[in-house]
Amino acid sequence: MYSMKQTCQMVGMSYETLKFYCNEGLIPNVQRDKNNYRVFTDKNVAWIKSLACLKGCDMSIKEMKEYLDLCLEGQSTIPKRKEILATKKQQLLEKMQKLQESIDYIDWKQNFYDDVLSGKKEYISNLID
Repeated sequence: MYSMKQTCQMVGMSYETLKFYCNEGLIPNVQRDKNNYRVFTDKNVAWIKSLACLKGCDMSIKEMKEYLDLCLEGQSTIPKRKEILATKKQQLLEKMQKLQESIDYIDWKQNFYDDVLSGKKEYISNLID
């Protein structure tokens, strides 16, 4: 059994975030010790790591709750969960493409500036006549 602090360290999450997730019902079956403090099992820790990944996939709290509900229903909901994850993956791939385009622009612009500073190219601007 792990304390809140230990669990936070294990999963790389702030105390406030873990407490929020608990209060939102996103971590089922959390037990309490004799002092009524939350304590977490290895299974809880594995699920909390999954929640962190889902959050990293840009899932909202509402979406995480829906996903959790499906998980709690068992194996019969795997096709629906796969569909949810596939949709998130597609959204992330689109976001990744947009980020790559931004990085490509920055690289192009940096090269242009280097060429101007080294005298290889004449400086031109779309903003200055």
